[in-house]
Amino acid sequence: MNYIGSKYKLRNFIKETIYSVAGRNLSDKVFCDIFAGTGIIGRSFKKEVKKVISSDFEYYSFVLNKNYIGNSSYIKDKRIFIEKLNNIKLKEGFIFKHYCKGGSGSRQYFADNNGKKIDAIRIKIKEWKEKKIINGNLYWFLLASLLESADKVANTASVYGAYLKHIKKSAQKNLILTPAEYEITNNKNQVFYTDGNLLIKKIKGYILYLDPPYNSRQYGANYHILNTIAKYHNFIPKGKTGLPNYKKSKYCSKNLVKKEFEELIKNANFKYIFLSYNNEGLMSEKDIKNIMSKYGRFDRASVNYQRFKADKDQNRNHTANHTKEYLYILEKQ
Repeated sequence: MNYIGSKYKLRNFIKETIYSVAGRNLSDKVFCDIFAGTGIIGRSFKKEVKKVISSDFEYYSFVLNKNYIGNSSYIKDKRIFIEKLNNIKLKEGFIFKHYCKGGSGSRQYFADNNGKKIDAIRIKIKEWKEKKIINGNLYWFLLASLLESADKVANTASVYGAYLKHIKKSAQKNLILTPAEYEITNNKNQVFYTDGNLLIKKIKGYILYLDPPYNSRQYGANYHILNTIAKYHNFIPKGKTGLPNYKKSKYCSKNLVKKEFEELIKNANFKYIFLSYNNEGLMSEKDIKNIMSKYGRFDRASVNYQRFKADKDQNRNHTANHTKEYLYILEKQ
């Protein structure tokens, strides 16, 4: 997925920095990714640690990580179910009605046929689960596959804060359900759908990786369509973009972020804490250093990083094409 703040291109830098501090043999260690997003960093450590704890308070993220982190064993017949869903008869459901031009909402997040296919697949996955035709592992696998496949044909400029006036080329393609393949391991991982500041009081481990929102953009607004597909519940979409009510993160508030961050660090029962943040975030480098230094030995690493594509599109007068990404390090004492 083309995801704001994705660490896909930075994963090698992050892994090598973590190795240099915490060691390379992590086979008996617990690794926690508490702002998991699409789960890239947790997935990078899945084969290398005793257990991964993954959490996010966006539901689409929970679904992705229930598959990529939570699923560790082989699922029989998963390809057969993917094939059945790819050949399903189209239906006019919630997504078509509210997020396609042919529906009553006149919004254009998807081409009409793709909206109908999303509805048909989502309804069938729910039906299979309720009738116990599929178990939990297969349910999360199929639902994660739908989220990623729908995202590939979305008629947006990378995020769902708005849709495009005309159907772009990639959105004209027919949706094909592609399997969201995960790594098979012996791990018994944990995946949570909750506020990280609440979860941190209930867990412990060796490495805590933090990748909170950097700025005022709320993920609940930017990815609301994925949450809607994942939850598939009835509500009245609001405004031009069809927003539901959504949870707002305190990490996106200039006035609240420092207090929230310090609470997280203070309550963390982990030996090493690594924080991804960039030089344009709501917290300054000084803010972060002042907070983390209170709780142990502080250090940092950095790398130049190409700005997220949607940022460049939305800020055409911004001269910088690169930003500096920091990995702040705390050995807690």
